[in-house]
Amino acid sequence: MSAGSNAPTIIKRKKIIAGGGHHGGAWKVAYADFVTAMMAFFMLMWLLNATTEQQRKGIADYFSPTIPINRVSGGGSGAFGGNNIFTEETLAQSGTGISQPTLGQNPVQSEEEVQAATAAAAQVAALRDIEAVLMGQGGESMLSDQALRHIITRLTDEGLVIEIYDLPEVTLFVDETSVPNPVTAEIAAIMARLFAAVTNEVAIEGHLSAKSLLQVDNPVWELSTGRAAQMRLMLQSGGLDPMRIKRQTGAGDREPVVRDATAPRNNRIEVILLRSDQ
Repeated sequence: MSAGSNAPTIIKRKKIIAGGGHHGGAWKVAYADFVTAMMAFFMLMWLLNATTEQQRKGIADYFSPTIPINRVSGGGSGAFGGNNIFTEETLAQSGTGISQPTLGQNPVQSEEEVQAATAAAAQVAALRDIEAVLMGQGGESMLSDQALRHIITRLTDEGLVIEIYDLPEVTLFVDETSVPNPVTAEIAAIMARLFAAVTNEVAIEGHLSAKSLLQVDNPVWELSTGRAAQMRLMLQSGGLDPMRIKRQTGAGDREPVVRDATAPRNNRIEVILLRSDQ
């Protein structure tokens, strides 16, 4: 046996990579940034096209700072100084925090202004109480279900408007007269009882629907005024002080509440419990 027969066998393996090898992923990051920027751009263009000027202002205000910042104190320690950024107007070194968020100036109210605001709030509260009792918002109403179908209420700057109107199958007055139907008398009696709880003055307005055919003798003014007068008499019969009636008017067919001026819904009586602070 020769001496070199025990020499180790050396095997060489050559690794062949097809395609030129890995070139890194930095391009993916750049591409993702580009796609994100394009999405933000198209989102911005869509917002500019799909929103109104007022909506765009609201979006801009949302991203605007609303906390007052003073250059003297930043609310931090060290070079910034101060320990609270929520102080009024100027950020004192030891501020105790903002008392109330304010928009613009907050002038001090006089005693007369405070009293006027308190009286106005009391007026609104009293009218809302009358409305709640009349419509049964806090429980059972004083009116029957049939009568409630004829009434809607709304609170305005003038006062509490109680609108009593015709239904297609049930009218407030007999035909083209000022003779009230029983449902109208019921509503008037309940309103007179409720109005006794306050001292507000009362206004009454009569309204009519227009006629589909032009009439030479169309007594809309006389009829609307007559129906308002009949409501006044019914309220007084129910106990309302006549001195509290401030005005009684007939508007004819000039103030419809629905687009169709001939609709029965325009036949109505408006009783307004006036605010005494106006």
